[in-house]
Amino acid sequence: MTVYADNAATTRMSRTAIEAMLPYMDGICGNPSSLHSEGQRAAEALQGAREKIAACLGCSPREITFTSGGSEADNQAILTAAEIGRRKSKRHILSTAFEHHAVLHTLEKLERQGFEVELLPVHENGMISARDVEAAIREDTCLVTVMYANNEIGSILPVSEIGEVCQKAGVLFHTDAVQAAGHLAIDVRAQHIDMLSLSAHKFHGPKGIGALYVRQGIPLTTLIEGGAQERGKRAGTENVPAIVGMAAALEEACRNLERNAARMTALRDKLIAGLSRIPHSALNGDPVNRLPGNVNFCFEGIEGESLLLLLDEKGIYASSGSACTSGSLDPSHVLLAIGRPHEIAHGSLRLSLCESNTDEEVDYLLREIPEVVTYLRNMSPLWRDKVSGKREFLLK
Repeated sequence: MTVYADNAATTRMSRTAIEAMLPYMDGICGNPSSLHSEGQRAAEALQGAREKIAACLGCSPREITFTSGGSEADNQAILTAAEIGRRKSKRHILSTAFEHHAVLHTLEKLERQGFEVELLPVHENGMISARDVEAAIREDTCLVTVMYANNEIGSILPVSEIGEVCQKAGVLFHTDAVQAAGHLAIDVRAQHIDMLSLSAHKFHGPKGIGALYVRQGIPLTTLIEGGAQERGKRAGTENVPAIVGMAAALEEACRNLERNAARMTALRDKLIAGLSRIPHSALNGDPVNRLPGNVNFCFEGIEGESLLLLLDEKGIYASSGSACTSGSLDPSHVLLAIGRPHEIAHGSLRLSLCESNTDEEVDYLLREIPEVVTYLRNMSPLWRDKVSGKREFLLK
């Protein structure tokens, strides 16, 4: 049996997305900026996709800008807010310690340009509160950027409450919703969100395409100069097939959101209950207020890389954290942010399910993962020291 349990890294494209794309890959080839009828057919597809995505987010189609993915959208949103703040002599930015690196690295860039970045500490359950944000906002705060749901431990942040706090304080609010879009209900108006980033390949759309919602009236900073595409704010000929596929995938995900969430939550909770029986293990993130398909555990006495390699031999495809940092030997900054010691953070496993996973697959995970954990522990001198009492267990 093979089990794909790395949907937080990327999802398989849906048949709906593929079929939506095919006419624009083998038929309608026009450039949306061309005036002839072939170009206008592509332009109509582009507008239709924009309308579908806007409907899913509760905004106007004119508030949607297409990007190459979530990282570009994060960069453009944050740099936009920073430029607005700079013009008003406001250079304080609030975020959290466990954001995606697309956010954290952009903030580091702004620090080198004279901005003051304050990263709010994260509670042990992987949460922050609106009160934390409210207490940290200053007169010179130009942006609050807080992710909608964490990509590693699945914690869902109180975005609506944070948005309301920011609106009252007159501070722009951006949320990285890459893990949330297509899996959680989003209404940017009701949730007081000024800017929101998403990426198609997280909800069964194609890779290399994303979108940025920017509330009307916010002057978007241009990152890519050139043509007049995307109202002059993102130059380059639009990737019509990918955009159409993204819109189809998001529309399908939102239409089936409640049913899919219920199914994934049941599988998630079954998996959490089973893995919790492994001695000296710990669930990372809030046990309830988490993404429907996210399961993240630390197992004391093992290395996450060895665990992944042995699971791969058994046909189980998982990860130890963000796919964007999978080549790093450093422990997850997310796990360190919630207080896990380095030794424990190295022994992490992220399983991220989707609606196509089955009970039989979860049963297979629950049969194989404990066996691999036991095998690795039995090989470890450190584990033998813990069992013999020479060293203390960190996870009780």
